[in-house]
Order: sequence, then structure tokens, then C-alpha cells
Amino acid sequence: MLLYHGSNTQVLNPQILESDRRLDFGRGFYLTSSFEQALRWAELTVKRRETGKSVVSVFELDEAKLTNLKVLRFNQAQKEWLEYVTLNRKNQYIPADDYDIVTGPVANDRTMPVISLYFSGVYDIEETIKRLMPQKLHDQYTFKTDRALKALKFLEVK
Repeated sequence: MLLYHGSNTQVLNPQILESDRRLDFGRGFYLTSSFEQALRWAELTVKRRETGKSVVSVFELDEAKLTNLKVLRFNQAQKEWLEYVTLNRKNQYIPADDYDIVTGPVANDRTMPVISLYFSGVYDIEETIKRLMPQKLHDQYTFKTDRALKALKFLEVK
């Protein structure tokens, strides 16, 4: 399976870097199966950092290596996904979060207004999920451990 990482620089050897950004699935190396989504991430990174150029690094995921890893999969925006994203976005402790890889929908610019209304208590969890369901959410793969990163092979830069 091909996965893409968008940034303002090429990434040949992925690493899990410390970050003060509160991301959907917490600390990790983020990829997507959508080249277009990775390119948007790259463009946003260039704007945010005000340096570099939009670069998409392409990786191959060796799916055979997933059998030895602990993977959490969210197939769609659902209650458990929203709760997990909420805890990460609020930088709160998640008990038993010892996953090597977490994959699921992206809480992107279109979804954040809905999720923000959930954070503020305007929507309950059922209403939030109902409003997110019609949106075509791209996926994201978060590699949270060095063991998980070993399942990736760098292919090229686009």
C-alpha cells in the first residue's frame, strides 16, 4: 500500500518528533493514502512555517509487518473516533494508548467547525457524528512508535 507524507521538506527517514501541536491521533508520524490530501498538508506546512516548498514523500507500507504491531482502526467518524480525537486535541491523557499505529478519518478544516461545537457543548456526541457522516473524510495513518516506522519503505519524492 502506498502512503504519502506532505511537508515543506522531503522526508527520507521518518521520525517521531516532539510537537506542541494537538493532532487528531496525538504524537506520531502522519501519512495518508490520498496524494491530494498530502499535497494540501504540504502547502499548509509551507504557509505555517514560512519556509521550504511543498513536497510529498511517498512510502510503501509493508502490510505483512502489521501482524506484529498493535493497530487501532477507525473505519469512519464514530463515537469512539470522536472521543479519541477529542482527548488528543485537548492534550488529555488516554489510558492504555499503547498503539503502534492509529488510522482513521481526518478532522480537517471542514470538520473542525462541527467538532468545535462539540467541544463547546453545543452538539452532543450523536449530533456531532450525524453532522460528520455526510462529509467525505480522507484517511490518516499515524505511526506512533519506532517499531511501526520500520514497516515503511521510502520510495520517492513528488
